[in-house]
This record gives sequence, C-alpha cells and structure tokens, in this order.
Amino acid sequence: MSLRDAIDSAAALFVDAGIDSARYDAEELAAHAAGTQRGRLALLNPPDDEFFGRYRELVAARSSRIPLQHLIGTAAFGPETLHVGPGVFIPRPETEAMLEWALAQPLGPCPVIVDACTGSGALAVALSRARPGARVLAVDDSEPALNYARRNCADTPVELRHADVTTPGVLFELDGRVDLVVSNPPYIPDGAELDPEVAQHDPPHALFGGPDGMSVITPLAALAARLLRPGGLFAVEHDDTTSAATAETVRSTDCFDDVVTRTDLAGRPRFVTAVRNDQR
Repeated sequence: MSLRDAIDSAAALFVDAGIDSARYDAEELAAHAAGTQRGRLALLNPPDDEFFGRYRELVAARSSRIPLQHLIGTAAFGPETLHVGPGVFIPRPETEAMLEWALAQPLGPCPVIVDACTGSGALAVALSRARPGARVLAVDDSEPALNYARRNCADTPVELRHADVTTPGVLFELDGRVDLVVSNPPYIPDGAELDPEVAQHDPPHALFGGPDGMSVITPLAALAARLLRPGGLFAVEHDDTTSAATAETVRSTDCFDDVVTRTDLAGRPRFVTAVRNDQR
C-alpha cells in the first residue's frame, strides 16, 4: 500500500465514523506518524512497515472519536501551537475571533491583561507574544489544565494563578488596575448534545455553565468590573444561544458602556465586549 492509498483509506473510515474533517485528520495523523508536517507528505520516501503500524493505530483511535489533538499532542490557536491532552479543554478556532479583537485594541505599551479560565493558556500565550510589554496573568482552578498551561507558557512571561474566578475577592490586589480581561469560560448549558470528541474527552468542568450556561459568566462580569480601570476592556465568550443573556448580564453590573455582541469567523454570535465606565 502506498502512502496515498493509506491516507485515502483512513479518510474513508473517518467519513464513515461521522468525522467532518476526514481528509485533514487523515493527513495530519500521517504527518505525525512520519515525524513531518502535513505539507511535506508528498516529499516523503515510501514509508516502511513501522510507519504503517503506527498509522493504523492512530487511525483506529481517531475512528473511535478520540480527538485528533489528543493523538498528536498539540492544537493550533491563531499563530500558536499548544500542548494539549486529556484534562484540558482543546482551544477552538471560534475563540480566535476574540483574540483578533483583543489584538486590535489600543492598550498602550505596558498593559495589564487577565485571562480568566485560561485552560491551556491559549489566549494568555497569544496575547503575551503579541504584546511583549504586557503583564499577562492567566487564571484557572484546574490543576490538570494548569499543568498544560505551564508547558505552553514556559518561554513567556505569563504569570499563572491557581484560583477560582467565581470566588469573591479573587485577584483583589489588581482591583482597578487591569487594562483588559478576556475569558473563554465554561458556558455550555447543562444537558446540551455534544460531539463525542467533546462529550467524552473535554473536561466537563471546562464545558458546562449550569442550567442556563451563565453560572460562571455572571460572577465573571462582576470580577471584570472590579479589576478593570476606567476605560478598561472586557471580552467574554458565550454559547451561541446565550448572546443576549450575556450582554444583559454585563450591562446589569452598571459598570460597563458600549456593550457589543460579536460573531465568530463563521458568523455565529460568540462573544461580548464592553468598556469599563468610571462608576465604582
């Protein structure tokens, strides 16, 4: 069997398994098994039996709906490649829209940024690399997630905090001093139907936000109101069914102006942004 035949066969198996990105996943796993990049597969010498053995194992695992990112050990997020695996939420392309918004804001040369519910550290790492003068704090209450965040932040100045962002008084030392708060919190309403990769492999603690999806977003809005300086910016991701509820929650603090609902790259409502006013 040639490499092309093996990839074609894997892609067909993935289609039968209900995997939307069948061809892409088949090629990514082949590149991983060969120790190269997907774009260089055509340049490889004919693979040996050892390669095909590794590839068959990876294809079988992916066919059982184990996430591609768990099998290759990394996930792409914007310009970053992050270590991921069991115990941490896999960053999604949908969140890149919020990253792009954050990078476009005029924060000044040395802003203070808080990434609440950081998970793998995706937003914190991307923001820190793009803004070398920033002080970036990444907060999560999951030790397994923070283990991955430590690896991803190892060559950055990001400060990691093991803390629950819903706890009153958390990060009190930063009250009124923060320029930007971003968050991709748990926000899926309990009981929502999810793909097997999500339901069986992403940690539930990072997914579900209570019956209405708002159990973390509500205290998070209050935290952002307390941390941000006047004129500071807040961005929070939400479920595509809770855009209006998220915007209303942010408005109801009476601490924010310019509350705006924004869409992801696919045009779905995905995050809310707001500007801290001068009321305390």
